[in-house]
Amino acid sequence: MTTPEPGLPMAFPAEGLPARIRIHEVGARDGLQNEKATVPTETKAEFIRRLAAAGLTTIEATSFVHPRWVPQLADAEQLFPLVRDLRDRNGTALALPVLVPNERGLDRALALGATRVAVFASATESFAKANLNRTVDEALAMFEPVVTRARAQDAHVRGYLSMCFGDPWEGPVPVARVVRVCRALLDMGCDELSLGDTIGVATPGHVSALLTALTGEGVPVSAIGVHFHDTYGQALANTLAALRHGVTTVDASAGGLGGCPFAKSATGNLATEDLVWMLTGLGIDTGVDLGLLTATSGWMAGQLGRPSPSRTVRALSHKE
Repeated sequence: MTTPEPGLPMAFPAEGLPARIRIHEVGARDGLQNEKATVPTETKAEFIRRLAAAGLTTIEATSFVHPRWVPQLADAEQLFPLVRDLRDRNGTALALPVLVPNERGLDRALALGATRVAVFASATESFAKANLNRTVDEALAMFEPVVTRARAQDAHVRGYLSMCFGDPWEGPVPVARVVRVCRALLDMGCDELSLGDTIGVATPGHVSALLTALTGEGVPVSAIGVHFHDTYGQALANTLAALRHGVTTVDASAGGLGGCPFAKSATGNLATEDLVWMLTGLGIDTGVDLGLLTATSGWMAGQLGRPSPSRTVRALSHKE
């Protein structure tokens, strides 16, 4: 047990958990993508700057999807140059992944100097149809040249996989189906996977079963990240289950912003502040200054004109 700084929980390290976690911050992309009112480009850039100042080292910046599909991110060409040279608190170049749906999106990203890209696959046919107007296998075929070309340019490639635990149209998703698509993404060259609980229906036992199946099929836990939504209040419990399996990359969104514009019932992402509070209490290092992060999310909530949904942001703001 360690005595906490003001505004932090007491730390009681638990056995069997990683010593350090890398937070993959998605607030600037996933968090803002379905905001109805257009967020100014400079506001997005300032959001990313403040997140970096708070200690986050991986911040997903934007998406090079066609503006017709996600109008909020139509300013990708204008935004990325404003942030691409940012550095983290240690002076290291900030990791700024961007989403690329196809080869055209990859061309746009590479032309601006992006060195980390992500493709967005689905474990279910219904969501593949809704999101990409393709079958699962057709989408994988579309991603293969994207991944190959990105790797040829020495870019790091992340493979998002949505609907890993449940689908609003199809219901529960068989573990074996998720494993098959994960294996396909790795085999085509993805460096990292992000397992998405897009509608927030996962529970810790389900998380453990999927991770056990993946490692049993040769998927290294070092290549796995988790991306939980908090629809049923299970995101932190599911994260802890993943940590017990050795996962060290966790997606989260500052202030709990975001969801998915193409999925019914998709509510907000796991709030980065709530994640940092739990990890701090477990004695796990994140490198994040919770006070600065909370202030950043409070600032962004003000820009959006509504309170932050993060419980930790509300609690710490109330104390002030």
